[in-house]
Amino acid sequence: MAPQTTIDLLEAKALRLREHIVNDLTGVGKVGHLGGSCSSAEIVATLYFHKMKHDPKNPALPDRDRFLLSKGHAALVQYAALAEAGYFPKEEMKKVKTLGAMLQGHPDMTKTPGVEANTGSLGQGLSIACGMALGLRLDGLASKVYVLIGDGELAEGQIWEAAMAAAYYKIDNLVAIVDRNRLQATGPICERFDTNPVTPKWAAFGWETIEIDGHDIPAILGALDKADQVKGKPTVIIAETVKGKCISFAENNPAFHNGAMTPEQWETAKSDLNKLRR
Repeated sequence: MAPQTTIDLLEAKALRLREHIVNDLTGVGKVGHLGGSCSSAEIVATLYFHKMKHDPKNPALPDRDRFLLSKGHAALVQYAALAEAGYFPKEEMKKVKTLGAMLQGHPDMTKTPGVEANTGSLGQGLSIACGMALGLRLDGLASKVYVLIGDGELAEGQIWEAAMAAAYYKIDNLVAIVDRNRLQATGPICERFDTNPVTPKWAAFGWETIEIDGHDIPAILGALDKADQVKGKPTVIIAETVKGKCISFAENNPAFHNGAMTPEQWETAKSDLNKLRR
């Protein structure tokens, strides 16, 4: 069990990421993927501020752990983490999605320090992660590759091709995390392209499977530590989450998969987050 100080720190970081998303990366009238960014805040905070080996002063550190945001439309949460970690000045967040800016609508490794691959064309991130993990193995490095996948993204066939390859090649330095908020752009996944049951599918493809509450920091820490002990096969963490978590009007609301806040909603979002401050 992680010390309470670690848990408190990571919960505070997750809140800080949401504050950046609301205050610096979206705001009034600026369209952004609020829902899927907020659903993965605890996961991303735990990876960047506890689990992963990485260095903002040396983004190309050879033995760093890698993080891939396969659901690249949720780039806001990664940008918030990178800024908070010190990869670039926080002022850059205000310029997101403007012409020539460092932070574009989807992660771009040619523009943003700390981004490992261009993602957002759904289904491709797991394949890229497989290649990276195999490369690390060939180089004799003990680094891990973590890839965050949307549950709507599981409808993409390339995900399952990569899942088969990862199991076949016994890529045990690869950890996939499914952000299972059960909503996609236009509504519930079960009513659009039902990919349930999720966990048995991954198990059938030869993966170690772990199910957790994706907003529970101790559960996330425990799952990541358990993944470290798995040998001979990849691990997938199925994280049950709430789309738009902590923003009252956005929770479980597909309109905020990619939406813009009114001035009144922005004030509500700020108030919702302020209430969570200790």
